[in-house]
Amino acid sequence: MTLKVYLSGEIHTDWRDEIEAGVKAAGLDVSFSAPVTDHDASDDCGVAILGGESDKFWHDHKGAKLNAIRTRKGIADADVVVVRFGEKYKQWNAAFDAGMAAALGKSLIVLHGPDHQHALKEVDAAALAVAETPEQVVQMLVYVETGQLPG
Repeated sequence: MTLKVYLSGEIHTDWRDEIEAGVKAAGLDVSFSAPVTDHDASDDCGVAILGGESDKFWHDHKGAKLNAIRTRKGIADADVVVVRFGEKYKQWNAAFDAGMAAALGKSLIVLHGPDHQHALKEVDAAALAVAETPEQVVQMLVYVETGQLPG
């Protein structure tokens, strides 16, 4: 049985690649999905497909709605949702994704550094686990799939 994992949140580092490589190295039966991680494509998809907007609000609105189709599907289909909050930017969309996953009863793992502990305390409280590194997420998935602890 394939475990379906949706990797949400920060798009400026290679944390997704680290998790995918660790899971592959462990030989787990896991499939991954994620939002579009090309920042420009994600920002401009609405106007590229539906036509330009002179007002930035409507430009962003079109893109957000189009991206929501992929995000909602990915979260709805997932067994586990991992939401990463990076150091550089405030990821309001990541907090929204975490809330959506919690509301849908998805198994939620939140990933962030210690500097975000206070700001994300409510998000962390909704999660089944809070990790600080992609390696910890891999270890969690190994444990969930096999019952084996890191050794």
